[in-house]
Amino acid sequence: MRFGERSIGRDVPPYVIAEIGVNHDGSTQRALQLVEAAKHAGADAVKVQYFEAERLMSRACRLAAYQQAAGETDPLEMLRGLQLNREAMSEIVRYAHSLDLHAIVTIFSLEDAPLASEIDWDAIKTASPDIVNTPLLEALAAAGKPLIVSTGAANAEEISTALARFGHMALHCVSAYPTPDECAQLAGIGALADLADAACPQRDAAIGYSDHTPSIDTGGLAVACGACVLEKHLTWSRTARGPDHAASLDPGQFAQYVQLARRAHAMLGPRGIVIQDIEMDVRTVSRQSITTTRDLRTGAVLTRDDLTVKRPGSGLPPAMLAALPGRRLSRDVAADTPLTAADLEGGA
Repeated sequence: MRFGERSIGRDVPPYVIAEIGVNHDGSTQRALQLVEAAKHAGADAVKVQYFEAERLMSRACRLAAYQQAAGETDPLEMLRGLQLNREAMSEIVRYAHSLDLHAIVTIFSLEDAPLASEIDWDAIKTASPDIVNTPLLEALAAAGKPLIVSTGAANAEEISTALARFGHMALHCVSAYPTPDECAQLAGIGALADLADAACPQRDAAIGYSDHTPSIDTGGLAVACGACVLEKHLTWSRTARGPDHAASLDPGQFAQYVQLARRAHAMLGPRGIVIQDIEMDVRTVSRQSITTTRDLRTGAVLTRDDLTVKRPGSGLPPAMLAALPGRRLSRDVAADTPLTAADLEGGA
């Protein structure tokens, strides 16, 4: 698939999304600084979150454990301090585009779905909990832009149902912040690819990993497992107060993350069993050929005692050894010489 001029798939370097999320702490200026940091770190896109606290949270809402651990005490007050308005969203998009970055948004509320069309986003993403929020998915898909579906804490049936109708890109995800290594479940990337192939074979949906681990090497490992898209939180400080900072990378770490992910892709190479040009010298030098044990004249009829197997592999292969006794030479062959087809009457 493509976002504008950028191809996304297994045969090109991974598409890396810097998830700014709410790590701007409610400051447009800090959000713009994180966009610039994402550019310097080598990301392809930035992502932000648009919400209005009162639309998203009912009075029955509560904090997740990781939010409580970050020092939050009131879910509504937490979100009020982290929201940016539409003008800020437009400014972020314009700045991202000026830096040749794609701009992606997560929209949480049905009432905010028109924002998907009103601002020049390159793609729209849904948060993992909204994979079963069909009205929201329908409204966002109506914008006609690529829709990225995150799959954290969803079962196979829920994922398949969403992808069959909406998914242009699906991100395997573990909904824990941060996610410990033993729960990263990178093997799920391949399982998600199988689900996508079955649910929407006509779309060839791109498969990726939304990474909540605190590590810089997880992206590279995810690429090795088949991810062609990576999403990773970017922060200005991992020690800042806020719900997502501790599960994020700072700009220097994020740059290492991107480098490792793209190195992993380069190391994957072509799919299938391929003999590469770089192997040909060793292949020729180290393989063995049928070789003469003594000087032989034109017209000589070969016997088994005339033949052995030695390096290099520039002559007839050892698999032909049993078939050569009884064959006649078309020319003189010196001792200790690999036999070739041209040495035999009638060729090989």
